[in-house]
Amino acid sequence: MRYMNLTPTDRESLLNRIGEMPGFVGQIFAGLSRAAAATPGPEHLFSPAEQCWHLADLEREGFGARIRRLAEEDDPVLPDFDGDRIAKERNYRSLSLQDGVEAFRAARAANIERLRGIADAEWTRAGTQEGVGRVALCDLPAMMAEHDASHRREIEAWMRSFARGA
Repeated sequence: MRYMNLTPTDRESLLNRIGEMPGFVGQIFAGLSRAAAATPGPEHLFSPAEQCWHLADLEREGFGARIRRLAEEDDPVLPDFDGDRIAKERNYRSLSLQDGVEAFRAARAANIERLRGIADAEWTRAGTQEGVGRVALCDLPAMMAEHDASHRREIEAWMRSFARGA
């Protein structure tokens, strides 16, 4: 419920901050070859292609679905998003990095637009997320920002490792 304690200016700042993540991903991975985009990081970190497709699919099937269901359903039970399993099943490493960046950009923009359209009275609509517990619509922007921060660290670790190996 932290979001509800933010000022309107701070709320907008948070939405703007999560809106920057697709640009960060696109910029940092710009110009990578297909082979580099499929190169995993240290300690089994996702490759750039895996990072982008994970972010895109989580944005659509995780955050997007949660936003929609919390806004439309009473007390929904929200499934977890098993990113590692899905990455393997969908063979993200074989997919286009640029297509992944664009899919993430479009999904994030749609989610931010939906979040901006939520009426004040709806922000406290809640459900239960598998593995997390009670979550409300107002929790999702901060959850998205925290997830982005963890992926920024992973991407930066990948870049350092890739630069040493190049």
